[in-house]
Amino acid sequence: MSVLLRKRAPYIFILPFFLVFAAFGAYPLAYALRLSFTRWTGAGEARWIGLDNYTYLLTSPEFWASLGNSSVMWLLVVPIQLVAGLGAAVLLSNAKLRLRGLFRVAFIAPFVTPLVAMAQVWIVVFDRDYGLVNHALNLVGLPDVGWLTSTAWSKPTLALLFLWKTTGFIVIILLSGLQSIDASVYEAASIDGASRARQLRSITVPLVRRTLMFSVVLQTLAVFQMFAEPFVVTDGGPYNSTTTAGLHLYEHITRGDLGTGAANSFLLVVVVMGLSLVFVRLLRTED
Repeated sequence: MSVLLRKRAPYIFILPFFLVFAAFGAYPLAYALRLSFTRWTGAGEARWIGLDNYTYLLTSPEFWASLGNSSVMWLLVVPIQLVAGLGAAVLLSNAKLRLRGLFRVAFIAPFVTPLVAMAQVWIVVFDRDYGLVNHALNLVGLPDVGWLTSTAWSKPTLALLFLWKTTGFIVIILLSGLQSIDASVYEAASIDGASRARQLRSITVPLVRRTLMFSVVLQTLAVFQMFAEPFVVTDGGPYNSTTTAGLHLYEHITRGDLGTGAANSFLLVVVVMGLSLVFVRLLRTED
């Protein structure tokens, strides 16, 4: 092998990745960005309209309502998930816990279960007239609740589905962070007389802060991209109370308004990037 070929060999080995990335990553992204400045229905020639799509969205009550719905879902999901996920991870990290492997499988099972199947179960369980939850309420003398048909309960019911589906994944991430902590730190704290609660507050939480912030960023992306849950369970209703940002983007696509849909997707990118930068900034401030 010549000297020139040996020098070029590393670039030849990584060339397939860049070709695939250019074909299925960079080019579609650039094309969607260009499309966001046009009016196109999927047929014919795209007509350049400049910033009209962005202006329309930024002045659209439906767009801001979808962001509001996603923000409420974030508040219902992420804080609860972090607290519950950290508590579960701490319990699962205890080597003395019996059936620890079984519990780990139980936590991750909903995450690997097909979402559509889980959503259908959710529809049956929370049905207003024949659902198991309302049947249980009737047994103790409480009235039926429109879990999926009232604006007050539809978002908490969807948030519960999202929590059940994804919390196991967050537990696994936090568990990996806990396992990276040196056991000698806890031994030293125990010798100094620190209680389990004090160790959790002063040792565990600070040392897994980066993992917690990573989980927040990850779930922020997931919540603002949420589509399948409201699409299958409520179809955005009642009265668009569960039309999330991801579902609102899909509605533009189904109407054939591809230019506005592309603009909507890039606005979501800006929103999620802004929130992610805030979380990263908080982490740097702590450091």
